[in-house]
Amino acid sequence: MIKVLIADKVSAKMVADLKALGCDVTLSPDLSADALPSAIAGMEILIVRSKQVTAAAIEAATSLSLIIRAGAGVNTIDIKKASEKGIYVANCPGKNTDAVAELAIGLLIAADRRIPEALIDLRAGKWRKKEYGKARGLKGRTLGIVGMGSIGCAVARRAQGMEMNVIAWSRSLTPAKAKALDIGYCASLEELAENADAISVHLALSKETRGLINGAFFERLKKGTLFVNTARSEVVDGAALKAALSSGKIRAALDVFENEPTSGEAEFADTELAGLLSAAAPHIGASTDQAEEAIAEETVRVAKTFLETGKPVNAVNPRKLHTGVPLVIRHFNRVGVLANVLHELRNEGINIEEMENTIFDGELAACCSLVLDKTPSETLLKRIAEAEHIIQAMLK
Repeated sequence: MIKVLIADKVSAKMVADLKALGCDVTLSPDLSADALPSAIAGMEILIVRSKQVTAAAIEAATSLSLIIRAGAGVNTIDIKKASEKGIYVANCPGKNTDAVAELAIGLLIAADRRIPEALIDLRAGKWRKKEYGKARGLKGRTLGIVGMGSIGCAVARRAQGMEMNVIAWSRSLTPAKAKALDIGYCASLEELAENADAISVHLALSKETRGLINGAFFERLKKGTLFVNTARSEVVDGAALKAALSSGKIRAALDVFENEPTSGEAEFADTELAGLLSAAAPHIGASTDQAEEAIAEETVRVAKTFLETGKPVNAVNPRKLHTGVPLVIRHFNRVGVLANVLHELRNEGINIEEMENTIFDGELAACCSLVLDKTPSETLLKRIAEAEHIIQAMLK
């Protein structure tokens, strides 16, 4: 029975469905990142949401074969260490798209209409209709979207539904794609900053995007620009954001923060930043019932494909492109045929980087595709081709 550790809070349906697959599930939603190394020994699959999976935890995982991020971003997992240990890391992309897009639009409206501030005054017994009746409104204004992945596109559709003009910058966005989406194309972040009345950030965190939204970006914004970030706090220079807020140049609404608490209930340290914001949420972008169920279903699908095939869908750490030599061997489906081929390759000092064997209907014949680290000699190729039960051996 496959042992599965779930180290974050997940839906009861996910747990039930994993058990239905025959998994021995241990549910430890309150497990801290520091305690993970001692809890992970003997586990074969680890499922996390926001839990930090460190190199130390992966080193302690003597039986681990798969880490599933029940969500999209994998920046909380030490993928380098997982790859070094031959452990798959998989995620559930696109399943929280609607939830995050809805919150981004909600924060945008809340910042424009100053809804949280009005509520605070009402709770304090203050009726300030004159003050909070001052709002520019969003119809006809220009929303600049930074990052046009699935969430960025979903935000664009919702903003267009509110009759906003949408412009965007993304490394993958082309003028043709922008035209197809009926949005304005910006060739640079600078161009987007200069032309937007509101900004919504939807960038994945990487070496290239860390701190990409910096002081120079905020300098180019118009006074009164609304700034929303529901992506990752690290893509924004925190000091530059605070400076822009303190100066009164922008109004901001955030769902992500630097040095966020890792648990569901904790003290929040950056009260200075919170005091500068027009609206905020404690990193709940993906936290809706709809998103939770969609992520649960996808997590179970990832686990199921791994159990059935030994290879999960949505794996993020296999090598993207091979530079090796493809060798295709068509053969009769007999015991020992491929073992002999592998033996011949080993004797010539050739390493196999990838291998997949497909058996055809009727189970009489098969085709094996290999990627080798170097080209086999003509003599070796001839010897393999002429071996018993080999139909054909050819280099692609």
